[in-house]
Amino acid sequence: MKGQLIYVMGPSGAGKDTLLAWLRNHLPVQSSVHWARRTITRPVQPGDEQHHSVDAPTFQRLCDTQAFALEWQANGLHYGVQHSELAPLDAGRRVIVNGSRAYLTQALEKFPDLKIIHVTTSIETLRARLLARGREAPEAVEARIHRAFAFQVPDRAIEVYNDGSLEDAGVQFLKAFEQD
Repeated sequence: MKGQLIYVMGPSGAGKDTLLAWLRNHLPVQSSVHWARRTITRPVQPGDEQHHSVDAPTFQRLCDTQAFALEWQANGLHYGVQHSELAPLDAGRRVIVNGSRAYLTQALEKFPDLKIIHVTTSIETLRARLLARGREAPEAVEARIHRAFAFQVPDRAIEVYNDGSLEDAGVQFLKAFEQD
C-alpha cells in the first residue's frame, strides 16, 4: 500500500512551522504520520525545527551521492529531504514535508500525487511578522512580500489562511490534512 506525501508550503512568515507544530500536538496518537526531517545548511538553534544540520560541502556530497529525494535552495540555504525520510510512504504512512513553493514543479514531477497545502496570510500580516523578526531590512521584506503574492498557487492546492488565531488556522490546517 502506498502512503500519501503531504507537501506544506507558503511564504516565509505565513506561519508554516507554527501550524506544523500545532498539527503535531493535535493529531490523534494513533495517526500514521511521519514528519520528514529536512537536511539544511543551517545550524540548529533553540526553537528551530528539528533538522539535520550540515555544512555546504557535506550537503554537496549528499547531492553527489543522490541521497536526496527532494532538494532545493532558498534564502541562501540548501534544503534536502533524504530518501530515507520518505521510506514510510512504502509502508502506507502519510509523510509531511515542509517544502518550497519554488520547488513545487520539481516535487510534482517526482511525486505527481502529492497533496499540496499552501499556508498564506494577508499582505499586512505577512509584513508585520517579517518586520517583527528583524532578520531583514524593510526593502528585503518588501521583496519577499512581492514574491509571495506573485506566486501562482495551483488550483489543486488546499489553502490555509493564517490571519486570525492559531486555533482557527490550526483547525483549517487539520481539515486540509484530513481532506482526501
